[in-house]
Amino acid sequence: MDKFRMMFQFLQSNQESFMNGICGIMALASAQLYTAFEFNCPCLPEYNYAYGIGILLLPPIILFLIGFVLNNNVSMLAEEWKRPTGQRRKDPAVLRYMFCSMTQRSLIAPAVWISVTLMDGKSFLCAFSINLELEKFGNVSDHGLSEYELQRLLAKIPCKEIFNGGAVISREAAERYLRCISQAFGWIFLLMITLLAFMVRAIRPCFTQAAFLKTKYWSHYIDIERKMFDETCTEHAKSFAKVCIQQYFESISGEMRQFHGHNCKYDDEDNGNDDKNESEQDKLLGIRAQDEMNKVLRNWHTCKPPLNLKKECQNGNANGHAELNHTNEPFSPKKEWVTYYSKV
Repeated sequence: MDKFRMMFQFLQSNQESFMNGICGIMALASAQLYTAFEFNCPCLPEYNYAYGIGILLLPPIILFLIGFVLNNNVSMLAEEWKRPTGQRRKDPAVLRYMFCSMTQRSLIAPAVWISVTLMDGKSFLCAFSINLELEKFGNVSDHGLSEYELQRLLAKIPCKEIFNGGAVISREAAERYLRCISQAFGWIFLLMITLLAFMVRAIRPCFTQAAFLKTKYWSHYIDIERKMFDETCTEHAKSFAKVCIQQYFESISGEMRQFHGHNCKYDDEDNGNDDKNESEQDKLLGIRAQDEMNKVLRNWHTCKPPLNLKKECQNGNANGHAELNHTNEPFSPKKEWVTYYSKV
């Protein structure tokens, strides 16, 4: 159990590695899903194209949406996009960086599915068998079939069990031809994806690195800030509940003392519990009422604090008194401001 807890904490602290692992697992799962999927072409001219193209494009869309659902930054991005401006401005560049990062990870599994599907060629064969040119593979003049009957015959090419037009068209030759075209499209698709990824990696350093580092830094800050706020709220809720329960039992204990008579033993126990309660009282951070906590939670969304940290640096000795310089005058306190300006 401890090993699983340590692994979970590691994944939480390394969210980028965790999401890359999830995307890799989804890519492998999509390939395994395709191999386990039983492809059954309807072999009807009215449905072949819709079924073949649907198998090629519909699962990638589903996998793409699942990639967004599994990404924890989706809710954070939506919250940051829809929140009121308040005391903190919203940076569109940071939001674009977060969206592009999520999109890149979510596209991995769909790309794997499309590549595997094109390499296999079943869906392409089912979708485009009715578009074959008969003069390349069979008898053009002596088949004696109407246009509709010829379309039905060509639609049965993916179905080896029910194909009965060997005298009109060579099924093996037509199947190999369509599979070769499908695999060619598959390699072209892989080449385009690889070139696109290479261009993104190669061109990005050519632009201003300061803007990229700024957007990357503040996207990480938003993620960490949200986690820290959740952890602080959880810690406050635990302390609030503990102090509330302790006060409840103390009130019941006081009523029991009045009923049974005063006992000095209770006073000794109370003195021992005071030190234990001080730490829980400190964790409340001065917020001790339900209305106050509701106000804090409401203001966090509507009016987040500005990213402007102020710190007063005052030189003092161990007793807290200001040290004197050679003129016997105390040092004046120094102030430092760290301000974030967004230029988008």
